[in-house]
Amino acid sequence: MRQDKTQNLGIALGIGIGTAIGVATDNLGLWLSLGIVFGVAYGKGMYRRSNRNKDEEGEIPGQVN
Repeated sequence: MRQDKTQNLGIALGIGIGTAIGVATDNLGLWLSLGIVFGVAYGKGMYRRSNRNKDEEGEIPGQVN
């Protein structure tokens, strides 16, 4: 998966979850910002995991074996 897609997905999930928790706890500012931070971290993790799997299979272009 491309990095921008995984990053966008992570941010979208973080915003959604952060907004839901923020509305429920009446502290939207805190939870929205935390949701974005956790979403970025989650997106980065998904991207690294997808690249690690490709690296193990030898599918990364330009890789010297």
